Amino acid sequence: RSSWLLLAPLLTPPIPVITAPPCSLCPEGAHRFQWIRNLVPEFGISSSHVKVLSSPAEFYELLKVQIKAAKQRVVMASLYLGTGLLEQELVDCLEETLEKSLQAKGSPDLRVSILLDYTRGSRGRKNSRTMLIPLLQRFPEQVRVSLFHTPNLRGLLRLLIPERFNETIGLQHIKVYLFDDNVILSGANLSDLYFTNRQDRYVLLRDSPEIADFFTELVDAIGDVSLQLQQDDTVQMMEGMVHPYQGDKVAYCEIANRRVMEVINSARTRQELLHAKTFHSSQAGSILLSQQGSQASGNLKPEPDTWIYPLIQMKPFGIQIDEMVTETLLTEAERDARIYLTTGYFNLTQAYMDLILGTRAEYRILLASPEVNGFFGAKGVAGAIPAAYVYIEHQFYSEVCCLQQQERVQLQEYSRAGWTFHAKGLWLYLAGSDLPCLTLIGSPNFGYRSVHRDLEAQVAIVTENKALQQQLHQEQEQLYLCSGVVSTSTFEQPNRYVKLWVKLVTPLIKNFF
Repeated sequence: RSSWLLLAPLLTPPIPVITAPPCSLCPEGAHRFQWIRNLVPEFGISSSHVKVLSSPAEFYELLKVQIKAAKQRVVMASLYLGTGLLEQELVDCLEETLEKSLQAKGSPDLRVSILLDYTRGSRGRKNSRTMLIPLLQRFPEQVRVSLFHTPNLRGLLRLLIPERFNETIGLQHIKVYLFDDNVILSGANLSDLYFTNRQDRYVLLRDSPEIADFFTELVDAIGDVSLQLQQDDTVQMMEGMVHPYQGDKVAYCEIANRRVMEVINSARTRQELLHAKTFHSSQAGSILLSQQGSQASGNLKPEPDTWIYPLIQMKPFGIQIDEMVTETLLTEAERDARIYLTTGYFNLTQAYMDLILGTRAEYRILLASPEVNGFFGAKGVAGAIPAAYVYIEHQFYSEVCCLQQQERVQLQEYSRAGWTFHAKGLWLYLAGSDLPCLTLIGSPNFGYRSVHRDLEAQVAIVTENKALQQQLHQEQEQLYLCSGVVSTSTFEQPNRYVKLWVKLVTPLIKNFF
């Protein structure tokens, strides 16, 4: 019975693959990536506003500090909120900050908006919903909890697939945590493992109001097409909104597409106008500077040396910007450029695999060894998932060897006693450079799920600043230091034995994990 239920997701229709159009890059330095602003808003900031974090504990402490300091808004999007003591402490911080806001003179300014996935957030008797209901009851005018439900889980499929397995159809997977004008982008969820011994990536963008506004609007847009958690633990849609699994699927997806694309396009227009205004004022400033000397320089805002591009992927809604940008970056990477790519779940799409194997750049791909895979030691069918990843990894490695690309494309496995591995993203080093000028950081895993099933967001950070490039380089080095290079002998080890049934089932289910 459980095997049949595992295959039940195959009843959903396949989604056609759409490849990114070719796009040629500008020739010089970091500015060669300005083509991305044809698709999404470009936010120019000072590199001094960017801080790369390195540990789960640092991430957790920063969340608490930022919540306590928030005055206007707290916006948190995650897959789920855990139910342990550390998560309760976060909820207590929110309650304390809301209470302070309530007691302030006049009407309270603080607004809290939380976006989670419906299926993952509803799992078990004690879950994300039960953790947040006290906040809704105490602060009904200030707190909003939205639960995204994929439109692809509906009808007979929704009735047949049990809890946990229903999460394979599609999820809200975006992880963004913002507090007033400070934004944390990560792949980490709001759960105790991600605060203690589950390695991920995290970047803080300080004093970045335009970026904070963008992600607030994005979370609001997804929240508007999501189920709203009520004080009695029921859920309902906003008035007049099409229901994600009871209403017309095409109509729902069209509305969701329109809401999200409005956010992207309006931000893009705003940034273009701001860019033009800044350009003209900087020209005027240059003239003023030449006329009045160095005294005028103190009044001018420093030129940005770092650019942030939000990359959104929501294939259920027909939005595939992240896929287009990632494919273009892989396609256009020059000979002798180096790409360090990492994923906690090595299950690349065919398009990404073809580009890695067929292009000129050098690749160092970091993935989880079976022991640090998040599913290691899980009960039931889920316990076989690490073996399925080993099988997928072995197949890819065999293809690399078959094409004699072992020098150019190298696999490395992260291994650390007592830890699990969840980091994802990439660092791009231009030919002849010892430091990266671009990184991708956020929620996507470069797999079929990320591209086709889930709601994803990451940012491309492009920088000319050497100190920030050094921060990104150290982040990359620190992760790769805990790894060993994969070779033929890796797959001869006893812990790499893959049972025949796993080999047979993996091709059928690999698009669901």
